Amino acid sequence: MSANKPGDPTTLNRLYGRAQGKPLRVGQQGLVDNFLPSIAVPAEGPVTAQVLFGDDRPLHFEIGFGGGEHMAYRADLLPDHGFIGAEPFVNGVAQALTHVRDGALGNVRIHHGDALQVLSRVPDGALTMLYLLHPDPWPKARHAKRRMMNDGPVELFARKLKPGGEFRFGTDHAVYLRHALSVMRRFTDVFEWQVTGPKSWQVRPSGWPETRYEHKARTVYGHEVWYFRYRRT
Repeated sequence: MSANKPGDPTTLNRLYGRAQGKPLRVGQQGLVDNFLPSIAVPAEGPVTAQVLFGDDRPLHFEIGFGGGEHMAYRADLLPDHGFIGAEPFVNGVAQALTHVRDGALGNVRIHHGDALQVLSRVPDGALTMLYLLHPDPWPKARHAKRRMMNDGPVELFARKLKPGGEFRFGTDHAVYLRHALSVMRRFTDVFEWQVTGPKSWQVRPSGWPETRYEHKARTVYGHEVWYFRYRRT
C-alpha cells in the first residue's frame, strides 16, 4: 500500500465539508435534539457491533451519507446488519433521522461530524462494507489534498474492511473519477476491482439505490454517473 501524504484528510484528521445550510425546521431540530442522542455513535471507545447493537452482526459504514436515502435503503434491505453513518452537514443528518424514524430502522447509528474520527475507532477488519458515494470533488488542483479519495483514507479503508469485504465508490464528477482511479491503482495489492466490462461501472449495481443527488446530477445537470466496487483481498 502507498504511504499517505501530508495534507490529506487523514494527516489533517478532518473531513472537509459545510456544516449547515438553511435553518432547520422545528420538527427537524426536534429530531436532532431528541432523537439523535438515542442512536448516536458513542463519543469515545471502540466502535463495534457489540457496543452499538449488542451482538456481532455484520457492520456497514457510510462516509458522508448526504440525506441518508442510501443508508436507509440498505438498512431496510438488510435488517440483520448494522449501519453506521457519518455526516458533518446537520441538514443531511436531520433528513436521515426522518428516514430512520419513519422506517423504524433500529439497525442504524449516526455520527454528526467527521467520519474519519469514528472510522479510526472501528477495529481493523471489522467492516463488511464501506460506502463513499458522491463525495465533494474539490475540483481545483490546490484543493486535491482535501479529497477523501487519497492514499491516507484509502489505507484506512483497507485496514477496517475484513477480507472479502467491499468498498463502494460513486461519483458524477469526471475530474474526481480520474483522480480516484489513479489512487486505487496504487492499492491493487489490497483491493480487487470488481469489473468485467464497461457496464460494471456505467450501470448501477443491484442493491444500490438512486439518491436525490444522483437523480438531480443526471436529469438537471446531464452528468454521467460511475459506480465502482472493490473487494478487500
